Amino acid sequence: MSTFVIAGLGNPGPQYQWTRHNAGFLFLDRLSNLEQFPITRKAFSGLTGEWSYRGNRQILLKPQTFMNLSGRSVMQALQFYKLPLSQLIVVHDELDLPFGTVRLKQGGGHGGHNGLRSIMEQLGRGDFLRLRIGIGRPPRGDTTGYVLGTIPPDQMEALSRVLDGGLDMLEMLLDEGLPKTMSLFNNRNFLET
Repeated sequence: MSTFVIAGLGNPGPQYQWTRHNAGFLFLDRLSNLEQFPITRKAFSGLTGEWSYRGNRQILLKPQTFMNLSGRSVMQALQFYKLPLSQLIVVHDELDLPFGTVRLKQGGGHGGHNGLRSIMEQLGRGDFLRLRIGIGRPPRGDTTGYVLGTIPPDQMEALSRVLDGGLDMLEMLLDEGLPKTMSLFNNRNFLET
């Protein structure tokens, strides 16, 4: 098992804390709370922490640049630790997946996600791992207002179940690799388990 940079995407500041677009931050916060380690060190235009998983150091990163400049922070971390793109996992909100689902994917486009767009612009490629946390699509077309909207109470109640499902996926990814994790988890809805 190797060291990964695990970058959770979001916007800094209390007004954004519980918005759908901050799914990546919320995921890392959940991991930090359960595993009892802080993500508070200022580095790489972000907040970082180290998680020792089965004796291997994993670097957790919450870029503080605002979403559309996330790539700057991610690039600094990869360069500092001299890690290739294959050892980057980006955790982000995903409009194309319903709430309750979390999927792993390697590569692909940015799908209009400004955080992914910024990372791909900085790194020149998009073939990194993504842990995509479903937020569903708004009933009408205003996606910006929707992703920056606060997570509604019924979803807040279920959020920890969804994030814990994502954490199970992350651990299996680190232990067993992508194909096995995708085959076991990618069709699951964590609201139904």
